Amino acid sequence: MDISIEQALNQGGIADITTTGRNSGQPRRIEIVFHSLDGEHYITGSPGRKRDWLANLGTNPEFTLHLKRGVQADVPATAEVLTDPDDRETALRRILLESWDNPPEKVDHIIGRWVASAPLIRFGVNS
Repeated sequence: MDISIEQALNQGGIADITTTGRNSGQPRRIEIVFHSLDGEHYITGSPGRKRDWLANLGTNPEFTLHLKRGVQADVPATAEVLTDPDDRETALRRILLESWDNPPEKVDHIIGRWVASAPLIRFGVNS
């Protein structure tokens, strides 16, 4: 993998993703924030509503991550929808603290709702 792409992935940030529509089979592209924690990559969002991108990845985990800030590249990737509560809490707690700079007392207050209903995937880049 190109070093500039690897650095961009490890930095996290704003990108687009293209998923395959679970019913239509058509490509669906949206802007999203991705996070990198110790070399693992995640996408999440606020809890409380369903996300088409999550449902699409649950049906077809292959997608394209379109890096667009600094490095521009289309990176093929595979998603794993995280459902285990312990895995979800670990990743979401770190995202809320480290990526979004929430104070620990706020994270302690909201983490239960996030674990229960926030969309969350871990993804890997395909070689």
